[in-house]
Amino acid sequence: MSAKGSWHLQEGDAVTPELTAMRLLGGGSAYEAYLAFDEVTYGPVVVKVVRPDQVDDEHTLRGLGREVETLARVNHPVVVRGLRHQLDGERPHAVLEHIEGPRLSSLIRRHGRLQPQQYLPLAIEVAGALHYFRRVDVVHLDLKPSNVIMGSPARLIDLSIARSRQRAKGSRRIGTDYYMSPEQADPDTHGGPGHEADVWGLGATLFHAVAGHRAFDKGDADAERLADRFPQLVRDPHPLPDDVPDVVAKVVMAALDKRPSARPLPAELADALEPAVAGLPAPRLTFKVRR
Repeated sequence: MSAKGSWHLQEGDAVTPELTAMRLLGGGSAYEAYLAFDEVTYGPVVVKVVRPDQVDDEHTLRGLGREVETLARVNHPVVVRGLRHQLDGERPHAVLEHIEGPRLSSLIRRHGRLQPQQYLPLAIEVAGALHYFRRVDVVHLDLKPSNVIMGSPARLIDLSIARSRQRAKGSRRIGTDYYMSPEQADPDTHGGPGHEADVWGLGATLFHAVAGHRAFDKGDADAERLADRFPQLVRDPHPLPDDVPDVVAKVVMAALDKRPSARPLPAELADALEPAVAGLPAPRLTFKVRR
């Protein structure tokens, strides 16, 4: 990242008069995220700051505004909370709740595949958030291990590209290649993403947690053919390890069905996995194809 693309804030530097930087957490092409001490809430928060070379970019500012609006509509225990924001001035930013715990991606990278007592609650909790998203008309569109904080409960973060179902349907290939549903990767063929795309994202995320590796091989990001960039368009997922409980394998593969209408609803997914948490016999799974 070039010098003009970063604020280069160090511990003790002022992000704003009320926010003091503690450390850089990361960021993307348009934003940096800092852990900061907040004089308003008098505790640690996450500050998502527009990069200095993006503060006059209307597209970036609209994106931050859209995320702020989405966070204002969402109030769920498994979703990060927005605290306040400033969309103009020298450093447009959003102040978000700080959540203790490792990202799921970091946990897998350090320790490999998760145990059932870790991934089963995770799946049920995130499915609960997706059920809620359907009620408030939010499609996340970027559900992946790095956007899940492991805790009790798990927490879903980064709603920067989330939008209503209607707006999601008109989106063009947004998300993260590995975890994009077929309708995100090829909206012309599959009709554009809706709430079902987040079920795919949960399926791909759960597969990674259960198996310790992704469901599909890496595609060629520079390929002209979509099938070469997105293997999920033409290939089946890798098989899960033999010791994965049958009910878990069936749920994951149902969530990764290429047909959006064949994927389970979030509540169905949670209901199917709930007996496994309690050590009860698995139910007979029948997910209806929706027209």
